[in-house]
Amino acid sequence: MIRHDAWRALALCVGLFAAASATAGQLSRADITRRISPPLVVGEKPADTPAWPIHSELTPDAGPVGWVFESIDLAPIPGFEGSPYNLLIQIDTTGQLLDVQLLRQHEPVFLSGLGEAPLRDFLAQYAGLNLSQSITVSTAYSDRSNTRQSQSDRVVLDGVTKATASVRIANQTVLTAALAVARTQLGFAGPAQQTPPAEVREDRFEVRSFAQLLADGSIARLRLTHADVDALFAGTDGAGLDASDARPDALVTELYVAYLNAPTIGRAILGDAGYAHLREFLEPGQHAWWVATTGPDSFIGARFVRGTSPERLSLQQHGTPFELRDFDTAPTPPPGAPALNAALVLRTSPLSGLDPAAAQTFELSFTRQRGQILPQRIHRSAPLAYTPPADYFRLPPAPPPEWLIAWRERAVDLSIIGVALLILSIALARPRWLSRSARRLRIFRLGFLAFTLIYIGWMAQGQLSIVQITGAIKTLAAGHALTSFLYDPVSLLIMAFTLLSFFIWGRGSFCGWLCPFGALQEFAALLGARLGLRARRLPPRLALALDRSRYGILLALVLSAALAPAMAERLVEVEPFKTAITVGFDRAWPFVLYALGLLALGAVYYKFFCRYLCPLGAAMVIGGKLRLLDWLPRRAECGQPCQTCRHRCAYDAIDRNGSIRYNDCFQCLDCVGIYHDEARCAPLLLYRRKGRRVGTIKSS
Repeated sequence: MIRHDAWRALALCVGLFAAASATAGQLSRADITRRISPPLVVGEKPADTPAWPIHSELTPDAGPVGWVFESIDLAPIPGFEGSPYNLLIQIDTTGQLLDVQLLRQHEPVFLSGLGEAPLRDFLAQYAGLNLSQSITVSTAYSDRSNTRQSQSDRVVLDGVTKATASVRIANQTVLTAALAVARTQLGFAGPAQQTPPAEVREDRFEVRSFAQLLADGSIARLRLTHADVDALFAGTDGAGLDASDARPDALVTELYVAYLNAPTIGRAILGDAGYAHLREFLEPGQHAWWVATTGPDSFIGARFVRGTSPERLSLQQHGTPFELRDFDTAPTPPPGAPALNAALVLRTSPLSGLDPAAAQTFELSFTRQRGQILPQRIHRSAPLAYTPPADYFRLPPAPPPEWLIAWRERAVDLSIIGVALLILSIALARPRWLSRSARRLRIFRLGFLAFTLIYIGWMAQGQLSIVQITGAIKTLAAGHALTSFLYDPVSLLIMAFTLLSFFIWGRGSFCGWLCPFGALQEFAALLGARLGLRARRLPPRLALALDRSRYGILLALVLSAALAPAMAERLVEVEPFKTAITVGFDRAWPFVLYALGLLALGAVYYKFFCRYLCPLGAAMVIGGKLRLLDWLPRRAECGQPCQTCRHRCAYDAIDRNGSIRYNDCFQCLDCVGIYHDEARCAPLLLYRRKGRRVGTIKSS
């Protein structure tokens, strides 16, 4: 057994390697330039975002027309194998996805399994989609055919059969990276919010006065005196630079803000005709506010041009800035409003993603100047928090996270497998009735193994693999959570059951009953027997050496996952699971030949791969040491002198003294059946002939 200090040393190596190999983009500006066609040119990366701006030579002063970036710089989400995708993503200034290209991936199913072609076809579906839409992935398990569906606010992409978890993680990578750029460079919130934006209730209208709207918060107000403005500049070079002789409590400005899309507010502020005019020109997803000031200071600067953004006013929500532009209309002061020095109707860009029912922060900036020859300008802002009353909105339900969608789509599979696990638990917890009849046990075991192979393995894609262990090591070493496991609910359910079974029955619950490739080996052994092949056993020393080799393979895989990931991707091919189960032998001939060779060996040497080569089985043995009970019954006569169970155990898991080696036991229940069967158990036969009581039970 590996000592605790060895595990600590291994963990330290993993952490040091992770720190030294932080993920980073692989393309330079020159690489990006070669991928961009004229008249487009690549600009310099801004300091706040690892993305290249794309400019047009035809309009060099118009700002970027799009952005291109590598996903690994913005969304290094661990994949199934533990390494993140690296995708080259291009968006325009409206949040539309122009292109998504594969740069690098480490998903086992796409590495010489299905190949990268299905993944590239999947990524090609993003072209033309907009980040304002809800983009999800279909699977073969959902209630719809695998065809791309697109609506104005929802898109369902065609998934990849046998790679459900991998493409869901790819989708999350694309959206997380693209929305990160859109938020910082486009002022775009998009559907990254946990809940969709609220919808204005068009049927909600009451006649309200200006004073009533102020009282209930429909209109927000910020009153600033000279003392308030001085406080903004306290502790800066702008302190004490107020040139006014006014009293500290004298008014500087009073700022008013009101959300106009809500009929009650909009009609009260603009009048019926003005509100109708506004609604006629507002585009879907666009929001408008009435902003006005009263007092000596106006929020509109002297250089303001109609149709542009007022330079002294800004808007943020959840830390995301939103550009406000003049609607280019001259609103008349609403009845009951104070004497105004300025008033504008300001609107956001279409499909900005702003949530009108959530808290908004408007900031009015002030500037003071120190010095005349080389003036120093000091800027400070006063915030106005504004949240329109909730009665004006309809809150749509929050969309479920992508992983939860995967669980819902696999509900039938999870239910069927859950029932199967319950049946298996009952069989292992109360095995006497089932195992006492050799025929009954054989029918149940072969039936369950057929279910494991066909349904869990080939249909539901629930084959556990050493890749999940190496992937978890790489993920944790990189400082990420194991959220990628949530995208594969079937495997996660089997993992959870296996972990629980370690404490009750040991390692054999999975290896003996729930491993699809293990089931395939068992059927290979049956086929070998039908063909007349004589079952053989390895010499004890060779069997012991091979048994120990599994732990060496496991250690090599763990170390390579931490220290040489590229090597680990090749070494995991020691498992034939991907070839035989995941892709159903639809793979390059060397891999198929290797898997068939192992099955041929298993037809002669019972479960050869499971017992002598499987690194996952070695990990299961380590986990099985958590077992709390010796639950397989033994008698005092077992091994002294009776050797019936030992000779009939196909796994060589029973010692000469009758003790069961739980590390080698696959829980086939044959020995349990013999123990309870008066026709097969030698001590029971002897006691019955002599009329004696059954011998006492001893611990194994």
